[in-house]
Amino acid sequence: MSDQTRRRLAHDLDATLRVGKAGIDAVSSELISQLDRQEMVKVKFLRSARGVEETETLATELAERVGASVFQVRGHTAVFTAG
Repeated sequence: MSDQTRRRLAHDLDATLRVGKAGIDAVSSELISQLDRQEMVKVKFLRSARGVEETETLATELAERVGASVFQVRGHTAVFTAG
């Protein structure tokens, strides 16, 4: 699948996970579960989760924790892929 096709698919996804004040620990297991069922998962990082950290930093931490890859970060939303 080309990057252009993957970007189009990522754009059409709805954010199925939201990271809030409980942080990335609270959504780690659910992200693993969703990545087992889908190729891509979109995650929204709420203001209470971000604090002073950038969305890219939080997305990278979450990806490392669950063994996923960050496909794309736009604004306060990240798209993850398995592996």
